[in-house]
Amino acid sequence: MEKVVVIYDSKYGSTERYARWIAEELSCPLKKRAEAGKDDLKNYDVIVYGGGLYAGGVSGIRLLTGNDKFLENKKVILFTCGLADPSDPENVKHIRESLGKVLTPDMMERFRIFHLRGGIDYGKLSLVHRSMMGMLVRMMKKKDPSELGEEDREILRTYGGTVDFVNLETARPVIECAREAAI
Repeated sequence: MEKVVVIYDSKYGSTERYARWIAEELSCPLKKRAEAGKDDLKNYDVIVYGGGLYAGGVSGIRLLTGNDKFLENKKVILFTCGLADPSDPENVKHIRESLGKVLTPDMMERFRIFHLRGGIDYGKLSLVHRSMMGMLVRMMKKKDPSELGEEDREILRTYGGTVDFVNLETARPVIECAREAAI
């Protein structure tokens, strides 16, 4: 598909794994966010952008928000990748609320948006991310155990270790959406 490009920003690798698989399935170019620019937005009809979720924000999203004029006549597919389980409607609601703070209402309506689940390896986290997770865990431990959801208990159980929820098959709707958009 010469009309499609996959661009991603990944700090710890989960988003990159999804992006590589999506690009491979679509037989299209794959670019790291740091290597992508306005020409990539101008030269392709379908832009698939993947960014990791960190503290409610999507890494590298500024490529889209700062270049909306180049995206007006493009089909944009955005996928987020984070630790939160996207099968939980509350998680999706929170992710979309965060996206709504950086994407214009027009972008929210025009972009096709998907949420995929990544993983975490505490040994590879930056000092900032390790500190943030530590604060989250301390807050959870102060709560009454009956107030904790399954996902909270899972974070407490796995804190300090490695958890991988990447499931490439969950990216199939992103691939199908890109194929349809390229027609």
